[in-house]
Amino acid sequence: MRNKGIASYRPPAGPQTVLRSGSYHPTIVQRKLLLVDDEEIILITLAAILAQHEFEVSVAATVADALQKIVSEKFDVLLSDLNIGNPADGLTVVSAMRRTQPEAVTIILTGYPAFETALEAIRQQVDDYIVKPANVSLLVRTIENKLTTPLRQHRLPPPKRVAMLLDEHLERLEELWLSAIQNDPRISRLPLDKDQLSQRVHGIMKQVIQAAQSYAGEGPPKYPQHGDQENFESSTSDIVLAEFCTLRRVIAQVVQENLLAVNLSYVIPDLARVNEGLDELAQDAVAKCGTT
Repeated sequence: MRNKGIASYRPPAGPQTVLRSGSYHPTIVQRKLLLVDDEEIILITLAAILAQHEFEVSVAATVADALQKIVSEKFDVLLSDLNIGNPADGLTVVSAMRRTQPEAVTIILTGYPAFETALEAIRQQVDDYIVKPANVSLLVRTIENKLTTPLRQHRLPPPKRVAMLLDEHLERLEELWLSAIQNDPRISRLPLDKDQLSQRVHGIMKQVIQAAQSYAGEGPPKYPQHGDQENFESSTSDIVLAEFCTLRRVIAQVVQENLLAVNLSYVIPDLARVNEGLDELAQDAVAKCGTT
């Protein structure tokens, strides 16, 4: 979605007194709000409405745009859609704001109020969430209340490297992978039961995690022992490649689900190392399996 020249919206009135208890500089400031959504109509209409309520609104239509603004500008409020292009990638924006500008009010817009577990997890890291379509009066009132009440102290755990995160969510990885391969007719041809498949992906992931942990300085040097734990001789190369492609997608999903816990400074090189480990194991597996 193209953001057709939408600039920052400035309020018609003068500065507004905003007192955030716990702030080092509770002074008279102009309230600045970052609005993040991939729907242009929402950016235009909601930004205009918020401007009428004396907010200076800066808009972003992508996660990349939002992150760039967070590191280059100072904001009092973040108002972000939960899903910006991809499911739950609004949490990436929340995490960046929490760690870069912890005094800012963070509010999530979501169209999925039934996901109680996910919303409770979100609630731990944001000041509030609003269900879409947003009631404008409620939204403005919520922002005003959050700006004028004592600053909530969010208990952010130390950020984790990707390898540690994957190790902690290994059971979730296996569950997602097993669910995904059930819909792949190529992998379903394997003469393996559920337990054997689970053991297979568990062995692959433990090797990849060990190598990635060594790369991240989280453990002693351990490198994948190519094929030591897995037997791919009964597989064909197309099946093996399908397995590893599915696993790569599952890993990305688990990282996405836990972005608030990830050290964003290392997420790209960490994922690159994980993918390198997967590639090495896939190449070795293809060499050992039968031909298509």
